[in-house]
Amino acid sequence: MTDAQTIEATILRLCCERGPERSICPSEVARALAGPDETRWRLLMHPVRETAFRLAREGRIRVLRKGRPIAPEQARGVIRLAIIAES
Repeated sequence: MTDAQTIEATILRLCCERGPERSICPSEVARALAGPDETRWRLLMHPVRETAFRLAREGRIRVLRKGRPIAPEQARGVIRLAIIAES
């Protein structure tokens, strides 16, 4: 299984590549780590989401639901992730 540090680095890399005005799906992170094997990337979804929630609590990314920022504790169902714009 993939470690939390690798998951974190992949989330941040993909979010940065996409930019602050756009977002990524957590499944993009899982697929980037596991490749095309559906069983492998689906097993990574929970660790990816948990790592994303930690990064959001640390103020490093935003968790979005229907395009609006939400607290990680409110995240249910489909979410997206976005890097926070530098001010």
